[in-house]
Amino acid sequence: MKIKVKESTYEEVCALPKLKMRRPQKQSALARAVLNLASGSEIKAVHFTFEEGGMERLGKKEPALFLMNHSSFTDLMIAARMLRKRQYHIVTTNDGFIGKEALMRWIGCIPTKKFVTEVALIKDMQYTVKNLQSSILMFPEASYSFDGSMTPLPQSLGKLIKLMKIPVVMISTKGAFLRDPLYNNLRKRKADVSATMTYLLGPEEIAGMSVDEINGMLEKEFTYDHFRDQVSRKVKITEEFRGEGLHRVLYKCPHCLKEGTMEGKGISIKCHSCDFEAELTEEGRLRYIEKPNVDVEGLSPHAFVTDWYAWERDCVRKELQEGTYRMEEEVTILMLADLKQMYRVGEGKLVHSAKGFELSGCDGKLTYVQKPKASYGLYADYFWYELGDMICIGDAEYQYYCFPKNQEKAIVAKARLAAEELYNMV
Repeated sequence: MKIKVKESTYEEVCALPKLKMRRPQKQSALARAVLNLASGSEIKAVHFTFEEGGMERLGKKEPALFLMNHSSFTDLMIAARMLRKRQYHIVTTNDGFIGKEALMRWIGCIPTKKFVTEVALIKDMQYTVKNLQSSILMFPEASYSFDGSMTPLPQSLGKLIKLMKIPVVMISTKGAFLRDPLYNNLRKRKADVSATMTYLLGPEEIAGMSVDEINGMLEKEFTYDHFRDQVSRKVKITEEFRGEGLHRVLYKCPHCLKEGTMEGKGISIKCHSCDFEAELTEEGRLRYIEKPNVDVEGLSPHAFVTDWYAWERDCVRKELQEGTYRMEEEVTILMLADLKQMYRVGEGKLVHSAKGFELSGCDGKLTYVQKPKASYGLYADYFWYELGDMICIGDAEYQYYCFPKNQEKAIVAKARLAAEELYNMV
């Protein structure tokens, strides 16, 4: 999948008319049929099955807030199949509307900016429920899981649920991450996918709970580990490219502790500095490979990708506490100012430190600073629309999509971990 990009100057983009707010339009039965039909081949390929729990409590036409964990693009096809008999609107990142706004609105999508506080989104959701009598589908993690475990949820989610005063339903998937993990360059593997749809909370229950109680409940519902689940369900991923791109997640060598020296290739991940190597087995475990020049006996074992990623998080947190964390990358900058196309406005430098993000470029015309408390997370992505690994920062007016020039050495996963940890520390 690609996206329309236009070469422009920073001044030209800033002079564009401001994006006007448009209310969501009613989703037709035809739109739902088209979504369901479009998902057919993928649903068939993964032998999709699902179960329901407590859904008799939800009226056939009663609006609800459907919350779904976010593992891969397959999630949208799962939702299309499970919700095909119910009118629903999907909260969708606004870059998904680029070049196809009319289509996206027709199928029932509501645009929003990832990790940017927007009053407009809440108004759109309220309008959708009250005026269109429609349900809403949200992926509250906002970004795909990097390592197969939960991405932090916004603390504002409990407040939103209290405000909306409609039933909350949870859709949990198994196998979608194994089918199409983000790090694997959009290469799909053979894996069966299933899901459960569970009625979590009714309006009366929501009214009797505090925001913290709701958030605590959702934290438990969204806690998962796809690799451990793979082992428990005895699923085998036999493709010989299952380790391709794994260095995007596992960027730090546990042996020599260097960063940006790892390479995921074939079924393994290897450090080009010290020759440490680990295999991602068919069962989903990590196995350190014995070598004469690499002592793996004394290393702390990372049994799963999620363990290694958690260790990297601990390392990032320590750097922040000691004041040594700093990322500095030369980047190509794309801007999102409307829904017609992305605008490539030039080159610049992106710095991330305990002070937050600082972006400068476009021959000195662009300067943007984002403090750590601006967002609880970071929109970072691998192979974004086939353009490359990317970090996106910005505010309600503009968003800046930064593509490191050195794609082989850039570590967008570390920036995401640091942003999440900084938010909790400051």
